[in-house]
Amino acid sequence: MTSRKKDIGISAGAAKHLPAGPDVPVYCKARDYAPDTVIGLHHHPDRHQLVYAEGGVLVVRAGTGRWVVPSTRALWMPAGMGHVVHCIGLVRMRSLYIVPGAISQPPAGPSTVSVTPLLAALIHAAAEVPQPYPTDSRDGRLMRLILDELQTLPVLPLHLPEPRDARLRTIGRRLEQRPDDASTLQDWAARLKVDVKTIQRLCAREFGMTFGQWRQQARLLRALERLAVGEKVIDVALALGYDSPSAFATMFKRRFGQTPSQFFR
Repeated sequence: MTSRKKDIGISAGAAKHLPAGPDVPVYCKARDYAPDTVIGLHHHPDRHQLVYAEGGVLVVRAGTGRWVVPSTRALWMPAGMGHVVHCIGLVRMRSLYIVPGAISQPPAGPSTVSVTPLLAALIHAAAEVPQPYPTDSRDGRLMRLILDELQTLPVLPLHLPEPRDARLRTIGRRLEQRPDDASTLQDWAARLKVDVKTIQRLCAREFGMTFGQWRQQARLLRALERLAVGEKVIDVALALGYDSPSAFATMFKRRFGQTPSQFFR
């Protein structure tokens, strides 16, 4: 299921169908992956998945979006949705597989979520629980407590929508390759031979945000990838086109509610 390919297209029909797990409401699997491993396109037809990065960073592509999952955060992946996972750095992945209906009102789509210290400890313990486990046992009670903790998962703004329009895809490829690109909306309109208002309308329709907000989100998510593997704030800030580390830290806190050092503490 793993490979070293750098880019894998996402097509729901091509997603690998993974076999069902043990007949329990929730179970956990622990896997460690070498840096730059890509887990090819697959889906879990009968279970939701909570992909938890106990260490390392995950970049997940599903549908028309990309999610960054830094260490100590997790990604909620609904049952049946095809996705590709790219491991940034050495990744200690701990995944929960949950029967639909085992928790009420789960996130409707893929979402990066916070993991409380209690849930993190429970997931760590669950990785050692043999499968299947008796539901009326210490292991069963531990797993039921996990389901309780999953009822309220705070969603984090760590998602970058991927454009459908060919003109926006051109901009998106540039932002992915050169997040420090300072080209203005007027610059892009001239290159693409369209009116500025056309790009504004496309961004509003496809992303629900402005061009500037889209570019800022692309930069911040790239910053998360780099900070999570130990790069210095000053190096990341300058590489992404910010004038100073303080300007970057201010933007980071405005978006995520914490400074970079607090976010990764």
